[in-house]
Parts: sequence; C-alpha cells; structure tokens
Amino acid sequence: MNPLRRRGVALAATLLSATFVLTACGDDGEDSESAAAKTSTTAPVAPKTRTVKADNGSIEIPGDPQRVATIGNTTLPFLDVGGEPIGLTAESDSTVALLPEDQQARYAAATNLAPSADEVDMEKLASLKPDLILAQIPDAEFEKIEEQLQAIAPTVFWGLDTEWKPFADAIAEASNTTDALSAQKTGFADKIAKLQETYRETIDGTSFVDISRWESSDPGTFAIADIGCSEIARDEVGMDFPEAAEGEDPLAYTALPFEQLGDLSKYDVITYPVDAEGQPTEPFAAVVETNTWKALPAVKAGRALGVFCPGNNSYGPVLQYLDSLDRALASLPAEE
Repeated sequence: MNPLRRRGVALAATLLSATFVLTACGDDGEDSESAAAKTSTTAPVAPKTRTVKADNGSIEIPGDPQRVATIGNTTLPFLDVGGEPIGLTAESDSTVALLPEDQQARYAAATNLAPSADEVDMEKLASLKPDLILAQIPDAEFEKIEEQLQAIAPTVFWGLDTEWKPFADAIAEASNTTDALSAQKTGFADKIAKLQETYRETIDGTSFVDISRWESSDPGTFAIADIGCSEIARDEVGMDFPEAAEGEDPLAYTALPFEQLGDLSKYDVITYPVDAEGQPTEPFAAVVETNTWKALPAVKAGRALGVFCPGNNSYGPVLQYLDSLDRALASLPAEE
C-alpha cells in the first residue's frame, strides 16, 4: 500500500552560532518563511477525501486509504496491486496456494472476517477500524449488509457482472494503487503484442478449443471453457476459441459426458488446465486417463496443450496465463 504522502515542512534554524552573530550584526539574512519556501518539497499531496463511482453510487472515500478491508472478490485484485488488507473474507486454500509468495504473506497477515461474505463478523470488522471497505459479491447479499458496512467505513461495491479490466481499474482507483496498475497494464499490452507478432500464422490458421473440469464438476463430465482465461486468449490475442451465441449461457455452464470427448476431433489444438508444475489439475486428471482422450487426433499429434491459469480477475494472474500460453504455443509441433 502506498504510504501516506505528507507535505514536507522546512524548519528554520533555532540557534545561531556566536561567530555568526558577531560577524553578521544587523543582518537577519533570509527569514524563516523564505527559507521554508525554498526547501519545501513539491511532491503532490493526496486530498483528504475524494469521490469514486461504483455500483452502489458515488461514494466519498479517503484520498489515500491506509486501512482497507476486502470482501468477496476484491481481495485478490487488491493484493495483486500491492495492497495490504487489514481484514478479508477467506479464499480457498487452493486459490491462495496459486498466489505469489509476497501476496500469500499479505493474505496471511490480514484478519479473517469470515469464510464467505454473507457471514462477515461485523464486530470484528469494526474493531479493525478500516477507513475503506471494498466489496464484490452478489447484489442480494450486499443489500443485506450494506447499511452495516457503511456504518463502519465508506464501502465501495461492484456487482458480479463487472468485467475484469474495469474491475482492476476501479480497485486501483479506490485504493490509490494506480501506479502499480499502470505498470501491469503496460506489461499486458506488451505481452499481447508479442503473442500476436510471434504466433500470427498459428493464430490465423488454427482452430482451438479449451476444455476443463472443476472441483464441482459431476463425475464423468467435462465442459468447453469459453469463459475465464481462454476468453482472454480469444478476445485479446485473437485466437479462434468457441463461444456461446450472444444472449446464451456460456458453454462452460453445460456439463458434457466423457463420451463426447470424441467431438473435439474437429479442432486443430486443444488446451486444458495444468498446475504451476505443468501437470493436469486434479479435477482434470480423470479426463486424460480416458481412452477417448488418448485417441483424439490433437492428443496423438502432440497438439493438446496444458496451460496454467491462476486466475483471470486482475492483471497479475492474467500475465501468468499469457506467459504459460506463450510457452505452450512455442511447443506446438509443425503440422505435417
């Protein structure tokens, strides 16, 4: 978190040497006000308060918040821009394990307010004396606790339909961490440009499909993942991944039986989830063990690519995904 910026104050000397007094008799030199004007810092000072717009209206917040509590989906994006939450709602152990070590340390240092947003311990939250609360949870849940939260500290809320880029911008604006975000956005733009330049021929002439399984998936099922990280590859990099028709639910919402893995044979390249070590994620391991998977043309040709996606709601994890995608595309064998 950025330290509070304070106006530098130059102090005039309070004691004069005897020699100076004797040799400069009658000459007061520069007065203290003039000296202060010359030596004071010109660094900008954050305003005491400012107003941000969010899904719950225009909220007056501290100019440079120092004690930020995060509820729901705001925790990870805040950590990603260097934030140090004083309190937060818990993330799953598997999610925390994917964070860089410094973010894990800041997560562990914060007070755990509840396992989920609808169970926030308001007394514990109030005892932390936050000067700003950030929240992204379902609208219905927020409506139930909004009044309590606002009574504790200014609360900025975003609904679940907020796209990841505007969400990252909003988190950084509210928490006064825009410098860190700017560096991330520059890295993101550079990475997208590199991928497009390096793999232009592959991007233009290849059909891709991203498939996945999650911990919550029914046994014997998988899904075509048209949301999450593959959405970034499609919309930002320009890769040809399938997506749901406009107005329809995402393809990822439909569980498909393993028997339909054979339908993936029409795609040139398949991407699937792996962990940080490059191994299939635990839920997806059941897919790669099937004979149907092993018989797919893309799998047999070495054109099934494991890609690591630690998250897709802020620039840090998205950049990790793009790095993994870069390595995966570089490993593609030439078509015969």
